[in-house]
Amino acid sequence: MPFHARLALCAALMLSTLPAARAVAEDAAVASRLDARGIKYEVDEDGDYRVTYNYAEEGRTQLVFVSGRTESIGGFRVREVFAPAAWVDKDRVDGARALALLEDSRRQKIGAWEIGGDALYFVIKLPDNVDAAQLEAAMDIAAEVADNKEIELSGDRDEL
Repeated sequence: MPFHARLALCAALMLSTLPAARAVAEDAAVASRLDARGIKYEVDEDGDYRVTYNYAEEGRTQLVFVSGRTESIGGFRVREVFAPAAWVDKDRVDGARALALLEDSRRQKIGAWEIGGDALYFVIKLPDNVDAAQLEAAMDIAAEVADNKEIELSGDRDEL
């Protein structure tokens, strides 16, 4: 194989690894912010950071996720913080409830309701350059809003 062909092949192989390296760097950025706040987490199969909030007085828990990847739009790198609140079918998130959720989203100062698959989530989309304290604040907000909605929609069940 001629030298220039080997050089081109090596360059192509090196460039093909850049997205994976970038994803690892983004993950490390989340981990370092969570670690800085002393937040215990697990990384799930999607690469998302899973945190379980424990509301001991109420005897409840609430899952919150920080996306393990970012998306870019209009020059912003955006990361999602999201918390499941209900099962769409089981908790009867129908047309009337969906309209009520849209109204509730309008009143929220940060975050909105979204349906993903068969679950209802409260989702906060943040510029990825927020610091550790701001990320934790967003997680706290998502946990509280989602858990309150879970109580409203499912009563005593604590499945999410």
